[in-house]
Amino acid sequence: MSNRKNLRNKINLAAKVTAGQTTKPIFSVAEKSISRTRQDIKSWNDALNLARKNEDRKWYPLQLLYDEIFMDAHLRSQVQNRVNKSVAASFSFTDLNGTVNEELTNLYQNATWVTDLNRYILESIYRKHSLTEFRYVNGVLQTVLLPRTNIEPVSGLFFNDYTEDKSIKYREMPEYGSWILEFGTTADLGLLNNCIPHVLMKRFAQSCWSELCEIYGIPPRVMKTNTHDRTMVSRAEKMMKDMGSAAWFIIDGSEEFEFAQGVTTTGDVYKNLIQLCNNEMSILIQGAVIGQDTANGNRSKEESSQNILGDLVNSDLALLEQYWNSTVIPALQNIGVLPANIIFAYPKAEDLDKLWKMTTEAWQKYDVPADWVKDTFGIPVEPKKEPVSNGNLSLGLGSLFL
Repeated sequence: MSNRKNLRNKINLAAKVTAGQTTKPIFSVAEKSISRTRQDIKSWNDALNLARKNEDRKWYPLQLLYDEIFMDAHLRSQVQNRVNKSVAASFSFTDLNGTVNEELTNLYQNATWVTDLNRYILESIYRKHSLTEFRYVNGVLQTVLLPRTNIEPVSGLFFNDYTEDKSIKYREMPEYGSWILEFGTTADLGLLNNCIPHVLMKRFAQSCWSELCEIYGIPPRVMKTNTHDRTMVSRAEKMMKDMGSAAWFIIDGSEEFEFAQGVTTTGDVYKNLIQLCNNEMSILIQGAVIGQDTANGNRSKEESSQNILGDLVNSDLALLEQYWNSTVIPALQNIGVLPANIIFAYPKAEDLDKLWKMTTEAWQKYDVPADWVKDTFGIPVEPKKEPVSNGNLSLGLGSLFL
């Protein structure tokens, strides 16, 4: 306990000494009012053209569009399901020999700034880029995500106001690589870019289906009268208003009104389009459609889908390891948060079903440690009790049967 306290005090002391010069934010961001407008495929193409220009690139229209489509409940749930699995995974800090540093691991396992940092790293998969800054607020280390609308990642520019041209080359700043960390790739636009057309088409289908429900759910009322007689028209209007709030209209007695019967009015065409868009987004984010196809779903399909998602999560964990060991740990060592000769690692992925089968076969001939079974499978077990030999059993009643 004393060693852990000494380590905590040593790290906090070193961090506070270094943090004395960086209590204020390195970047200042101008607050902007954002008004929502109708988004369509043209908006997407315009944003792509601005982001792909050779000179004077603008990324904020595309990032604002990402924020807009991320309001879709299905897309948001799919992304959070995958990200949360990675963020919740337990990690460890080890030395160069692979020995786990228990004190350091326990100290940062549930630290808020670590969780936020891992989440921002993973979000770069979907939004192309994440630029973070370490700050001390009331002596507590925090990870702050700089607005992606104010970043031009290809040229490494930061805009105080993303609608203006005045910028800072943040990669040339002395804090870059220590207090300022960058994650993402310049070769892709992020997975959310592939989701944009599906979200837009889904919204279109929902809007049309809603209009269908309005028309056929509560059919409009029709009044036939002599439209040339203003007295009769006024009386008809009063009658229609007094009968309820459903849509109504008045036509002349010589006119006719009919509902079009060219297609069925059950809404299946919209339902199928919405389902298609949801499935496409699920396959893109999680690699499979999990727990949604109740009509054609089965256990084997769900298990294989979960395995695919597990492979993607393992890939995300590997990405976190790479960024921590190549970027994060050197930065934290520079600002005095982590000691030297430290490696960030996640436990190796194991096939628990196969391992359990091998374990059950092994303990018939060998002794399997109970602690290992509990740590690996989460099953509390105890060593087997030796059976009492039959030769030692005696009821003490032998003299009664002589």
